[in-house]
Amino acid sequence: MMFGYSDEWWALLFVPVVLWVPFGPFVMGGVGVWCARRPGWWPRVWSVLLPLVPVAVSAVAIILPVDSWDDPRHGEDVLGYLLVYVLGITVLPWLLGYGITRVVRAVRARRGRERERGRELRSESEPESESADGGPELEPGSGPGAGPGRGRGRTES
Repeated sequence: MMFGYSDEWWALLFVPVVLWVPFGPFVMGGVGVWCARRPGWWPRVWSVLLPLVPVAVSAVAIILPVDSWDDPRHGEDVLGYLLVYVLGITVLPWLLGYGITRVVRAVRARRGRERERGRELRSESEPESESADGGPELEPGSGPGAGPGRGRGRTES
C-alpha cells in the first residue's frame, strides 16, 4: 500500500521521469562522449537503454489519455513533449557530446600530424649542431626555465 492506495504502485514509474529532467542531459552527454571514444555496438546499445524507461513512461503518459485526443491542443502537447523531452533533454545532449568529442579528437590528431611533419622537415633541413660536450647545442633563451609564460604576473624591482 502506497500513498494510501493499494493500486497506485505505477506512480513509482514516474520517479525516473522526474529525475530525467535535471540529470538526463548530463547522462546523455556522457554517453555521447562514450560512444565517440569507443568503437563497437555496446555504447550504442546503452545510448538507447538508458533513456528507455523515463522516455517511454512519459510518452505513455502523454499518449494514453485517449479521450483527450479530440482536443485540438493535444497535438500541440505531443509536439511540445517530443521537442522538449525527447529531442531537447535526450537526443540533443547526446549529439553534442558525440559531436564535440569527435571534433576535438580530429583537431588533436591533425595538430599531432602537423607537429610530426614539422619535426620531420626540421630534422631533414638542418642537422643538429653539437656543443663541445657532445650534446645538442641550445639556442640562447631556450634552456630550461625559459618559456613563453616566464615572468608573467611578476613585477620587476
